[in-house]
Amino acid sequence: MAIFITLLLGAAIIAWVLSAPYLQRYNRKKVMAKPFPAAWRDTLKRRLPYFRVLPADLQLQLKKHIQVFMAEKQFIGCDGLTVTDEMRVTIAAQACLLLLNRPNYYYPKLKQILLYPAAFVVNGQQADAAGVMHEQRRVLSGESWGLGKVILSWADTLDGAATPDDGRNVVIHEFAHQLDQEKGVANGAPLLERSSDYKQWSGVMAEEFNRLQLQAQGRQHSLFDHYGATNPAEFFAVISEVFFEQPQQLSSLHPKLYQQLSQFYRLNPLSWA
Repeated sequence: MAIFITLLLGAAIIAWVLSAPYLQRYNRKKVMAKPFPAAWRDTLKRRLPYFRVLPADLQLQLKKHIQVFMAEKQFIGCDGLTVTDEMRVTIAAQACLLLLNRPNYYYPKLKQILLYPAAFVVNGQQADAAGVMHEQRRVLSGESWGLGKVILSWADTLDGAATPDDGRNVVIHEFAHQLDQEKGVANGAPLLERSSDYKQWSGVMAEEFNRLQLQAQGRQHSLFDHYGATNPAEFFAVISEVFFEQPQQLSSLHPKLYQQLSQFYRLNPLSWA
C-alpha cells in the first residue's frame, strides 16, 4: 500500500509539473482578454512619453504585457511608501518595453519589485586593488537581484520615464540585469536566440566595452555613462538604456552594437519616431 501511495503521489507531481506551463498560458490569456483599464491608459499617456511614439501594434502588445506583469509580480512599498496602481503601471510599462516581441515571456525568475520613495542606502563590502575587503555604504536608485527581486527608487523611476531621450532609465537598466541574470550570474551575455550568435555578440561587446573603459580612464566623453565600464554586466545594462532612449545616436556612432541589441531585443527603435 505504501508503495502504491508513493507511486500515486509521484504520478500526481509529474502530472502537475507537465501541466503547469499549459495552465500558466491559459491564465495569461484570460488576463490579456480583459479590457485595459481606462485609469491605466491615462497613466501611460501622462507618465510615459515614449508610449505615444510606439507603432499601434507595439502599443497593444505592451498593454497586454503590462496586464500579465501586474497580475504575476508583487509590488512592495518600503520606508512607508504606499504602492498605487499608477506606480505599478509606470514601472510595468518600462519593464515590459524590454519584452516586446517575446511571446509568453515575463522575467520567469522575478517575483517581487521593492519600491522606495527615493534613493536608498545599501551596506556591503567592496574589495580594493589589493583584494582587501572594506565596508561600503552606497546610495542607489535601483538594484537587481538574481534571487527574484528588483529594487527601485520611485523618484528616479519618475525621472527616467519623464525624459525618454537622455539615455538614462533606471527601470530599463535594472530589468536588463534581470535578462542577464536569467541564466545565473550576470556577465553581460544574456540568453541569445541561437548558440551561434554568441561569437559575434562577444566580439562586438568586448570591443565596445574596452573602448568605454579607455574613455572612462581618460575621462573622455562617451555616449555611454562611464559606469558601464565597471564590468560587462553593467555595460550591457547601460547600453540597453541608450538603445531604447537614444537609438539614432547609438546607430550612428556604434552601428555594430546597435545591430546586436536590435537582434537581441527583436526591435528597431529607429523606426518609432
